[in-house]
Amino acid sequence: MPRYWASSVPALIPEDYLPDVQARLILYKRIANANDSEALRDLQVEMIDRFGLLPDSLKNLLRVTSIKQTAQSLGIRKIEAGANGGKFEFDQQPKIEPIALVKLVQSKPSTYRLAGAAALSFTASLEDYEQRFEFVERLLLTLTPANGERRTA
Repeated sequence: MPRYWASSVPALIPEDYLPDVQARLILYKRIANANDSEALRDLQVEMIDRFGLLPDSLKNLLRVTSIKQTAQSLGIRKIEAGANGGKFEFDQQPKIEPIALVKLVQSKPSTYRLAGAAALSFTASLEDYEQRFEFVERLLLTLTPANGERRTA
């Protein structure tokens, strides 16, 4: 099973936000089954309407799910992000041009390094969850094809 966030970020629906276990399980399933970022946004609006403002751990869950959706679409099977960096592990046939990875590594060799044929490691000071989220999201955006060109991380 793919793993998209190895860091111990609290990503859950807290009991004090939604005390009903059955309702929490249903929401977990709906979040997991959301097809795209629009479906996640719609679900977020619904939860705010029904249960109130989202606690941080639930915001994290939605953000991790969004990262997972993007990663899956690019053929990334695992993302690790910790205080000092992390890595992306790719499927056998990722939807990322190899030359894009090479250019990324060449442009910032102190930050990015190819770790074998199927992984990209990165070194960065990412002390808190927000920094980790932002770095991973920026890197995913960089690796996402946009009209045949890449953006720079």
